[in-house]
Amino acid sequence: MKLSTKLTLFISGSKLAIVGLFILLLPFLIKQIASNYTNFSLRSQQKKVIQNINNKGINYYLEGEDSYGSYTMLKDEYIALETAAPGYKIDTIRDTKRIVEQDTLAYRVLSFTFHQNNRNYLLEIGKTNASINLYNAALQRFALYVLIILIALSIVIDLLFTRQLIKPLGQIIKLRLANTRFPFKKNREPIQTSTQDFKYLDQSLISLMDQINEAFEKEREFTANASHEFMTPISILQNKMENLLTEELEPETIAEHIVDMMKTLERLKKISRALLLISRIENEQFSKQDQVEPKKLLDELVEEISHRLEEKNIRIEIDLKHNQTINGTNHDLLFQLFYNLVNNAIKFNRENGQILISDQVEKGSYSIQVSDNGQGIESTEIPYIFNRFKKTGQAENTGYGLGLAIVKSIANYLNLHIKIDSAPGEGTRFKIFFS
Repeated sequence: MKLSTKLTLFISGSKLAIVGLFILLLPFLIKQIASNYTNFSLRSQQKKVIQNINNKGINYYLEGEDSYGSYTMLKDEYIALETAAPGYKIDTIRDTKRIVEQDTLAYRVLSFTFHQNNRNYLLEIGKTNASINLYNAALQRFALYVLIILIALSIVIDLLFTRQLIKPLGQIIKLRLANTRFPFKKNREPIQTSTQDFKYLDQSLISLMDQINEAFEKEREFTANASHEFMTPISILQNKMENLLTEELEPETIAEHIVDMMKTLERLKKISRALLLISRIENEQFSKQDQVEPKKLLDELVEEISHRLEEKNIRIEIDLKHNQTINGTNHDLLFQLFYNLVNNAIKFNRENGQILISDQVEKGSYSIQVSDNGQGIESTEIPYIFNRFKKTGQAENTGYGLGLAIVKSIANYLNLHIKIDSAPGEGTRFKIFFS
């Protein structure tokens, strides 16, 4: 069922429920209104009588008699004034019965005592219940007709307003979901609406489409690059094996070919392992419950990679002044992250170069920097160095372009932020923020 239909049914149902409740309460409400109006009318007449007595005297009504009585021709209203016993007090309005010319009639009577000329008087003003209720049925019908007209008018207004209100939602469904094909078109115009929730929904869908397009482009580029990287060593292996089958070679030459093929296979294994690691990271297959002391981890790293340092006679210095324990992380992934950064710092460093690993606490945020004085990176290449199989100019014939892709995947998974500062010929600094 559509949202507009549900809203229409809810609005109509709620209005009808209100009408039904009002119809049930209408007799009681009309009766209360009539009763309150009668009370007000009786009090008004009381004030008028007392004012006449104060201005003209009690004889204005009694004319020398002990009592006074008057009623209308149809006995709908009456007024009575008589002396009352000393000390007798009353001031009420109640329903009671009175005998008027041998007829017993139901009245709503105001009874009120007052003093005049040192005597106590009782004033009664009455109005028949029949006259009070005379217009109840007409009032009920009139109120009901007015209510039905107002309800019908409000339903029409609500339906028009609801249709106009949810119109942007229909446009969002039509333009963003129903009539869309992948890949989604770019430069989509936002839906015009004054409803903030619909604006947020539209912007969220546009953002989601952009993310899907971006992921699709990256996946397509990755597939092409991965295919290229795998096909190159596979072609080399195929050629070498064909040579072994078709050519008559010396045993030493055969051994050399086999060694070359093993190196090519090792290259394929490294690429596969790197891609598998990235996949496992992105699928969140690692826990994040370790506590890691940076100094201890980096000492392990230097011990493992020391042979690479000796190849270029590179000096590495670890200067951790704060050495804050890192909680809620994964030791192996953090080791892999710094291993790739240090490995890159060695790979693109100069002979007799140096690497500095230091830490810093700034505005409550702990960070570790890996700096080298090697080749550096062009500013135009920095935005792309974390892409898979992307190699910088200096790394064109070195590695597989997966080391920094692994670093980025680990950083995203462990909620770390990476900042890069680099200049050609001056070196590179990777800064890892932990909080």
